[in-house]
Amino acid sequence: MTSLVAIHQPNLLPWLGFFDKMARADAFVLLDDAQFPKKGGTWTNRVRMLVSREPAWVTVPVDRSYHGTRAINEMCIDESGPWRRKLVTTIEQSYRRAPRFDETMPLVAELIELRTRCLAEFNEVGIRRVAGALGLDTGKLVPSSELGVEAEGTRRLVELTRAVGGSGYLAGGGASGYQEDDLFAEAGLELRYQSFEHPRYPQLAAEPVEGLSVVDALMSCGFEGTRALLGIT
Repeated sequence: MTSLVAIHQPNLLPWLGFFDKMARADAFVLLDDAQFPKKGGTWTNRVRMLVSREPAWVTVPVDRSYHGTRAINEMCIDESGPWRRKLVTTIEQSYRRAPRFDETMPLVAELIELRTRCLAEFNEVGIRRVAGALGLDTGKLVPSSELGVEAEGTRRLVELTRAVGGSGYLAGGGASGYQEDDLFAEAGLELRYQSFEHPRYPQLAAEPVEGLSVVDALMSCGFEGTRALLGIT
C-alpha cells in the first residue's frame, strides 16, 4: 500500500483545499524552510476572508527590515502595531451574522492572539488546531526543517517524500506547470494529483466565493459541517 506524502508551505489559516490534501495524505510535510519572498504577497502571511461580505485580504504583518534572504521559519511577525486586536475586530464585525459564529470565533481569536513572533510557528499552530478540530490526525504533520533535505526544486520534493518514508507523492492541482513529473518515476515514487473540487456552502457573500480561508467555511458550517464538506470520516 502506498504511503502518500503531501508537501506544502505552512500557510496562514489555509483554504479548504489545504485540509483536503492533508486528509488524503499519510504524511504531510510543512515546507517551513522554503524562502520567503522579499517583495510581494504570500499565502504564508495573508489569506482571503469575507470583509463586509466581499472577499478581501487579511494580513499578518512581517518584519522586512533584513538583508539578503530568509526562510519562512526565520521570518518575524511585526509587533509594532496592534494588528492582532484589529484583525480579531475585523473578523468579528464581518462574521457576527454567520450561522456558526459563536462556535468558531473563540478558536479563531485564540489563534490570532497566539504570542509568538515566529511566523512559521504561528501558522503551524493554527494549522494543527484547525486540523485537530476537524478530526484530522495532526501526527502526520512534519516540518521540513527537521528533515535535513538540501535538494532544490522537484528533487527536493522527491527527497522530502523519501525522508518521511513515502512511496508516493500527492501533488496539488497547480503543480503541473513547474514540476518535473518524470523525477518521481525515476525515484520509484508514485505520483498522484489532488484534483480538489471546491464545495459550495452558504456564505455571507452575495455570490459564491472559492479559495477563502477555512475560517469562512467554519463560520458558515461549523466544525462538523466543514468535516462533511471535506468528506472527512
